[in-house]
Amino acid sequence: MELFFLCGLILFTLFVAVSLRYLFSNNSKSSYSNLPPGNLGLPFIGESLDFLSNGRKGHPEKFIFDRIAKYSSQIFKTSIFTEPTVVVCGAALNKFLFSNENKLVTAWWPDSVNKIFPTTAQTSSKEESKNLRKMLPNFLKPEALMRYIDMMDSIAQKHLAADWEGKEQVTVYPLSKSYTFWVACKVFLSIDDPERVAKFAEPFDLLASGVLSLPIDLPGTLFNRAIKASNFVRKELIAVIRQRKIDLAQNKTSPKDILSHMLQATDENGRHMNELDIADKILGLLIGGHDTASVAITFIIKYLAELPHIYDKVLEEQMEIAKSKKLGELLNWEDIQKMKYSWNVACEVMRLSPPLQGSFREALSDFALNGFSIPKGWKLYWNAHSTHRNPECFPEPENFDPTRFEGNGPAPYTYVPFGGGPRMCPGKEYARLEILVFMHNVVKRFNWKKLIPDEKIILNPVPVPAKNLPIRLIPHEHLN
Repeated sequence: MELFFLCGLILFTLFVAVSLRYLFSNNSKSSYSNLPPGNLGLPFIGESLDFLSNGRKGHPEKFIFDRIAKYSSQIFKTSIFTEPTVVVCGAALNKFLFSNENKLVTAWWPDSVNKIFPTTAQTSSKEESKNLRKMLPNFLKPEALMRYIDMMDSIAQKHLAADWEGKEQVTVYPLSKSYTFWVACKVFLSIDDPERVAKFAEPFDLLASGVLSLPIDLPGTLFNRAIKASNFVRKELIAVIRQRKIDLAQNKTSPKDILSHMLQATDENGRHMNELDIADKILGLLIGGHDTASVAITFIIKYLAELPHIYDKVLEEQMEIAKSKKLGELLNWEDIQKMKYSWNVACEVMRLSPPLQGSFREALSDFALNGFSIPKGWKLYWNAHSTHRNPECFPEPENFDPTRFEGNGPAPYTYVPFGGGPRMCPGKEYARLEILVFMHNVVKRFNWKKLIPDEKIILNPVPVPAKNLPIRLIPHEHLN
């Protein structure tokens, strides 16, 4: 009983302290005239509960569209994650935000992210993200990724043989994460032993679920488990890094992966990155390299089950490619270029169920936007649904129509599943390859039926089917 009252007192004190901070902060910022219309909501909580609950109910766009209608404005103020925030909607405002990266705005994450992903250098997570982005293009541009296609194909075949074939039913989301995480471990670390990959996989699930949890670091909370998972993964990565350093020093055959490049790279003063900095960067890459792609694959499986005529066209395209291959021959770059319809289907899936729902920016200075004042330090939030489900951008937006991506495709800044501007996801082409390789392998082996026809979609923190999409497999009589 004493412990119960002690915990209650601690939480009450924390609530009062943060609420007072919020109120004083809010009062200091309310002096700006001509702020966008909207409501900052309750002290500390703001409108976060409504923002999160709409996601948990499977309708994250409702938070946005309800307020657009209420305020008759494509821009409105709110408070999310204890921060006064301006939500910007539509292609024109997407363009403004993406075009002013590091000029008027910069990337922002809640403080909880810095606690789960602490950096060893005297920089913030956003500074580390900038540094990492400078390093990635040479690895993630199409010509560099060509050499990974046969490897992705080999992993997809092994994954399907081990976890799909011979099964009457499977649960898609955890299996799609298994495939994309395996690929990420191979590309970034040259680790492809399934047991070593599995050792990393479970902690990464805890990391992802803890990012947008309440930042309460008490035993048993999601946030606390995420911090512990981060520490565990970082320790395991340091062991991998130290072994790789030994291999490089002894001139053993060294894989040309991102880890080896980081170990050999130097700054302008000729200094190498330390082990903890490298571990932090690899940690971020492993999360970014598999989380969103696994969501996309899960929803591709979902929509192909619901739309047999779309599945049939994908199957036809992929079987034409399969028939052109010699027995045992792996996919190559030319094969990927033939998968035009399949990629249009994947793009339409990501329009309706974008893995990246949106992201935050922070105002670097006071500026005006659409006639409204945006104070320095306020946060700005863009959301993919504001254009993806807007009939002005995509006619009949609820209809599944892959032809939207034929020809020149959607208008600029309307289709943003990978963000835009300088912060467009550098792994877009990487994701395209692993998605298409998986589509090729799964449709030529199976058809499938959903076991829960009306399964709800929730945000956790990415969109996922509430029961992880169980399906019944229907193997094809032919196998190639």
